[in-house]
Amino acid sequence: MFRRVKAFDQAAPANYVAGLGRGAIGFTTRSDIGPARPDDPVDMLGAMGRGRGTAPPPPPGGLMMGGIPIGMPGGGRGSGTAGVGGFGRETDESGDRGDYSETNYDEFSGYTGAGLFNDTPYDQDDAEADDIYAKIDERMDSKRKRRREMKQLEDIKKARRERPKISDQFADLKTTLSTVSDAEWEAIPDIGDHSLRYKQQRRAEIYTPVPDSLLDARAQTTNTVVGTDTPSGLASTVGGMTSSFTGLAEARGAVLSLKLDKMSDSISGQTVVDPKGYLTDLNSLKITSDAEVGDIKKARLLMRSVTLTNPKHAPGWIAAARLEEVAGKLVQARSLIASGCEACPTSEDVWLEAARLQTPENAKKILATAVRHVPTSTKVWLAAAKLEGSDDATKLVLRRALEFIPGAVAIWKAVIELEDADGARLMLGRAVECVPESVDMWLALARLETYDHAKRTLNRARTTIPTDPTIWIAAAKLEEANGKGANVDKIIQAALRSLSRNDVVIDRNTWLQEAEACELAGAPLTCAALVRQTLNLGVEDEDRKRTWMDDAETFTARSAFATAKAIYAHALETFPAKKSIWLRAVALEKQINTPASKAHAMELLVASIAACPHCELLWLMAAKEAWLQGSVEDARSILRRAFSANPNSEEIWLAAVKLEWENNEIARARALLAKARSVAPTARVWMKSVLLERETERGAAEEDLLKSGMANYKSFDKLYMMAGQFYEDHEQWEAARQAYRDGIAACPKSVPLWRLSSRLEEKLQGATKARSVLEVARLRNPKNDLLWLEAIRLEGRHANVKGQENLLAKALQDCPDSGLLLAASIDMAPRTQKKRVSLEALKKKDNDPSVCLSVAKLFWHERKITKARKWLERTVQLNPDFGDGWATYYAFELKDGNESQRSSVLERCVQAEPRHGELWCAISKQTAYRKKPTRELLKLVVASLPVLQQDA
Repeated sequence: MFRRVKAFDQAAPANYVAGLGRGAIGFTTRSDIGPARPDDPVDMLGAMGRGRGTAPPPPPGGLMMGGIPIGMPGGGRGSGTAGVGGFGRETDESGDRGDYSETNYDEFSGYTGAGLFNDTPYDQDDAEADDIYAKIDERMDSKRKRRREMKQLEDIKKARRERPKISDQFADLKTTLSTVSDAEWEAIPDIGDHSLRYKQQRRAEIYTPVPDSLLDARAQTTNTVVGTDTPSGLASTVGGMTSSFTGLAEARGAVLSLKLDKMSDSISGQTVVDPKGYLTDLNSLKITSDAEVGDIKKARLLMRSVTLTNPKHAPGWIAAARLEEVAGKLVQARSLIASGCEACPTSEDVWLEAARLQTPENAKKILATAVRHVPTSTKVWLAAAKLEGSDDATKLVLRRALEFIPGAVAIWKAVIELEDADGARLMLGRAVECVPESVDMWLALARLETYDHAKRTLNRARTTIPTDPTIWIAAAKLEEANGKGANVDKIIQAALRSLSRNDVVIDRNTWLQEAEACELAGAPLTCAALVRQTLNLGVEDEDRKRTWMDDAETFTARSAFATAKAIYAHALETFPAKKSIWLRAVALEKQINTPASKAHAMELLVASIAACPHCELLWLMAAKEAWLQGSVEDARSILRRAFSANPNSEEIWLAAVKLEWENNEIARARALLAKARSVAPTARVWMKSVLLERETERGAAEEDLLKSGMANYKSFDKLYMMAGQFYEDHEQWEAARQAYRDGIAACPKSVPLWRLSSRLEEKLQGATKARSVLEVARLRNPKNDLLWLEAIRLEGRHANVKGQENLLAKALQDCPDSGLLLAASIDMAPRTQKKRVSLEALKKKDNDPSVCLSVAKLFWHERKITKARKWLERTVQLNPDFGDGWATYYAFELKDGNESQRSSVLERCVQAEPRHGELWCAISKQTAYRKKPTRELLKLVVASLPVLQQDA
């Protein structure tokens, strides 16, 4: 039995501090102090067990050791409140488990977010109370919102005043930088770097030498046995141990990562090696850094391994030689390629590379050796021939080559190019015997022969190569060149039959391309024959017209006019009654615009009126073409035939009148009009009759025709307008007013009648009456931009700027997409607002010629010449019939363009023949200028332009 020490059972001394003897320092934690709140009113709550009953208090003065005495209830597991105050396990587990720690307690709101009232239901009264409090908070916040925002703004301004940004401090100085010239900018010195780190003395780099032991160990690990070591004694060398396996492994390992990176596919990671381009890549290698020098060394090691392991691999020798060439070691390159020639004497590429690396004289010797090893190499013979200094020596080498390889087409071509015509003929005769499958040789021989011999040559070629269509086409060209065009179609037909028998696929598009090639070669008959024989291939009957027209347009776009004409000719043979094809064919001849094409256009028109006798347009085009070519009698004859085919045609009658009228045959024109009024009476016939009498100044006859015309054609507004103008010219104001009123009553939708009536009222009674007429007109014709524009200009003529602006605003609301009104808004806008108004107009209507014209005039006024020319070009392209655009364009070039630009615009205007435009019609419809050509009308309109008048 051991004696028990009683020290642990006794009380500690009064001054005892635990751990003080071993140097520990005591400290106090919050758990030692206890919570700040009063203790829980339940007694002994901390001592209660969560299990069965309560635990007894510990004995005074010591720690209770051992188990619970018998008969005393245990604490069980946990430290709950079961058994205290009647609370059981069930009540405790279903109770509140919120966070009631000290950190979650607030003196004002208590346990915030601790779930103190989470078990209480949230009813409608609670929701209503929350809404009321939220509204009160929102109301109180809105009262101070403006004051708070103003205060924040003041604080920001104050902060910026006290501590402004650097960019704000130098804002005024930045504006003056635009005046600094380039020379001053260049003269500004660099600021440099004067920081402290550059003033300190830099510490020199320290290099530590590598220990000799490390170098020696590295040398021992990489030591290789290259030669033969004679062992001592009776030992012998084991076979295979003296090879340089280590060197090969080193080369592969050193270059592996580099090559994989260069050959790696960027997508899949697989290696992608181009064997053909590998040697070319070596040529492009440039040594510019130490790293690349290292790459060269690695590549040299790899190439050495390749040539050692596989000396019969020619590309390896070539790559090694080129690597040395790139590295600047030409001697080593020549040595390597010489070794390659010894190792691979049958490789033509090695010999060619060796010749390339040598001087010309040495290259000749190398190639002389090469032809002994590879006598059938075409490349080697051609390279040897190129090194010769004279044609005779070259021919000698090439002829020698033909003795070894008589079937080499490239050598035949090279030697034939050096011969004259007679020599070439002899050589070609021998060539077609040696290489009968070469079509080029047969064709070249046929071109050098006479007609009879060429025919025999081509016949032999067809027999030898029956599947090539080029020989047949060459035969057709030969017949055409010798004036035997009748045989061309027969040859092409025979070609199609022969090729079909030999199972040759005849592709329609390919043959049409051959036809285009024949046109370029100057063989139009062969081109037409090819088109006629192949146009129907593979095309359904119902698709023929559409397909052929598409083909013709395609070749016309490529300027293959002969091919397109052949397509139209074949289409007209198939569809002779289709007037659209006739019109396309005539348009093509006019597009070509040569004397021959004009004559052919006339022939087409004559043929068209015979094929389509009831097409008035073709009759009129034929008569006009005859008149333009200076044959008035032919034009009259065509129109007489047109009368027979279309006796009641208004267009033909008026065309006949115009023909006589333009040729100053007034009596004939008057007689034709009188007959037309009785045979084919129409409102236009009456109008032309009135115009004829007005031009001849026969006022009484004009008035009679106007009265009878208005009586017979009450719905034709132009007769009323002409009557009003007639009475205005004779100052019969009441009669003119009555004519306009009668016209408005009969034709209330005629806008020109309303405009003429308002102008007459403005002239007689002032702006008030004219304004009322236009208001009534707008009521009868709503959303009409012309009436709005007339009202706006009325206010402008009377200096009513405010009324003009109000009317323009209303007009744009009524007709927001009107180009005329948008253009007027640009013209009327103040100078400072023109750009903004023009941008808004372009957003709404950027494809209207009036808007584009106003924008062009704006740029012209601002002296932006390039932009003005661009917009004027856009104007005339959008509507070539817009005469005002052409006039402004020509005026612009007169003032700011050169002579070539002026003439170009003038010729384009004459070709376009404009007929519309406000200013254009105001000039062209005057009786004095009715017969003026377009060239003179353009100059007259330019003289009346408001732009030029303002500049003047």
